[in-house]
Amino acid sequence: MTTALITGASSGLGAAFARGLAAKGCDLVLVARDEGRLTAVAEELGRAFGTSCEVLPADLLDPAGCEKVAGRLADRTRPVDVLVNNAGFGLPAPFPYSPVEDEERMLDLLVKVPLRLTHAVLPGLRERRRGAVLNVASVAGLLPTGTYGAAKAWLTAFSESLRIDMEPYGVRVLAVVPGFTRTEFQERAGMDVSALRDAVWLEPAAVVDKALGDLARRRPVSITSRRYQAYALAARHLPRDFVARRMARARRAPDTLQRPDSP
Repeated sequence: MTTALITGASSGLGAAFARGLAAKGCDLVLVARDEGRLTAVAEELGRAFGTSCEVLPADLLDPAGCEKVAGRLADRTRPVDVLVNNAGFGLPAPFPYSPVEDEERMLDLLVKVPLRLTHAVLPGLRERRRGAVLNVASVAGLLPTGTYGAAKAWLTAFSESLRIDMEPYGVRVLAVVPGFTRTEFQERAGMDVSALRDAVWLEPAAVVDKALGDLARRRPVSITSRRYQAYALAARHLPRDFVARRMARARRAPDTLQRPDSP
């Protein structure tokens, strides 16, 4: 029986990945800070699919919490076959209008934590010559879109490189690159998305179904919907300076915001 560990599993895409993998017969290790919400997800999946769900509450930005999850991934007596690096958050204001401490925390969660957890799980996957790592990036990483996009660009590039390195060992690596998805992400980040049309929004289940299908097909990157696939194609061919200037205008901070070091 395959066991999958999912970070950020209490809601949104993480909970959707848990449901999608449970439907395929996987046992689960669910990781997030909120033990109550994790337990509720575990109980719901157990009733729906009869799957075994281990609840592992941890704050991945706490070194002790991250090490606890890394230790679980490295445990050869209870092997994990699939790692889904999904935990993350965004900031409402562009750099440098958020406190630098928040910027560092975001960078740690989007880059350092997936690096650490992937490093922990890979030795076992290589030894067993099977398994997978799915890294949830974003279409924001396809274009110059500030520090969040830069972190997601790193995660996508890391995934594509690692995929080639792990191919001889039978280990699959996939960068999941969703667009705007109906989760709590935007609300938690304090983002105003009221002007966005319904057509740009994706459902979490659709992102997961596409990702798991692309993983089975051994594709390097998974992008849901023709709209975002066209966006990705355009991103590869448009002049970078032109795009960077357009993106800068789109994310310009409101006049009411001050830099953290302003009087």
